[in-house]
Amino acid sequence: MAEVSTIARPYAEAAFRLADASGKLADWSDMLGNLTQVAADPGIAAAITDPNLTSPKVAGMFIGILGGRLTGEAENLVRVLAENKRLEVLAEIANQFEVLKNEREGMVEAEIVTAFPLDDAQLRALLSQIETKAGRRVKARVSVDSELIAGVRVVIGDKVIDGSVRAQLAALEATLKH
Repeated sequence: MAEVSTIARPYAEAAFRLADASGKLADWSDMLGNLTQVAADPGIAAAITDPNLTSPKVAGMFIGILGGRLTGEAENLVRVLAENKRLEVLAEIANQFEVLKNEREGMVEAEIVTAFPLDDAQLRALLSQIETKAGRRVKARVSVDSELIAGVRVVIGDKVIDGSVRAQLAALEATLKH
């Protein structure tokens, strides 16, 4: 079977083109997020793969659960995904859609992990530094991991900037072993 990202790509690109053409990127982002949440429910996940349920029935479940929060185009996407047995890749479709949306908006997503909670001023300063390095606006997800000991680890796409004490100690340990 093909990779999930390969399966999801044409659906994400089609949804993006439709959303972009109608100026509804944020609305589509919300709808895909809602669809992803529905698909993540254990009962719905089981229904998606249940061979006794027809594609229209499964699509109807999604559309019914989200009652009125989907546009006609989004409902059609659900029906196509159900018919093609692709509802299980909704999360990846949403992820790829967000990447395309962020590119269009000149934004990049960053995962920031700190050893201690940051106050607003510290977070603004850090985001400013990251935006300068990335050359784009940054949408950040911030979390705390006390195992870093001190410092910050930033992940932007496939780039990792690890300024944590834990990483520095690991590098020192590797150097001392050689």
